[in-house]
Amino acid sequence: MRIDQLLSKVGYGSRKEVKQLLKKEEVCCDGKRIKDGKYQVDPEQQLITVNQEKIQYQKYRYYLLNKPKGCVSATEDAQHRTVLSYLKKEDQKEVFPVGRLDKDTTGLLLLTNNGELAHELLAPKKHVDKLYWAKIDGPVTKEAQEAFAKGISLNEKEQAKPAQLNPLAQKEGDWAEVTISEGKFHQVKRMFHAVGREVLALERRSMGPLQLPNDLAQGEYRPLTKEELSALERLTGIEL
Repeated sequence: MRIDQLLSKVGYGSRKEVKQLLKKEEVCCDGKRIKDGKYQVDPEQQLITVNQEKIQYQKYRYYLLNKPKGCVSATEDAQHRTVLSYLKKEDQKEVFPVGRLDKDTTGLLLLTNNGELAHELLAPKKHVDKLYWAKIDGPVTKEAQEAFAKGISLNEKEQAKPAQLNPLAQKEGDWAEVTISEGKFHQVKRMFHAVGREVLALERRSMGPLQLPNDLAQGEYRPLTKEELSALERLTGIEL
């Protein structure tokens, strides 16, 4: 990797700003001062410093965001705030949301720059479970539970896979817990609509082994823990 590309990736500014650092001879690789932005480096094998401070380079990054309402699951959007806007500027580079939550849906959202992991979690054949809490406009009925378990027809061409539906006892009001293994467009809302219920609020609580932390407020994010990364490795077989 070129030294100027590396420094830009880890937050030392634009190519123009990095060029000034190199010009001032503030960048070193294994103790050697580097002035040429095209100089090739291996940040995983070499010691690279800026003003004698070691740079922190991580090829792949993994963040867990508690998505709030009013933002879209995209890297950029001309009309709406995106989920990336809740990350620090240096953490936004190259990461993207794994799957989509509707604009008014809250909860767990994984952001990463590891495309292989994203594919393993989203591929329909992988059947990775996603658990949601849904506030609905009436109680969960036995008939609705049976319909979810069989697999609901969303329209003439779309059939949802069997899903689990249960009343959510720990929350007051008409709340339900739903587990699906796919991610069709507005799926949970459409499934409830098919059984005569409308969704008033929706929150994703888990995706595979990842759980939404109770101490992570909406709009806050954090890196995945070693335990969470290990759980994803066991699920997908990918070394993270």
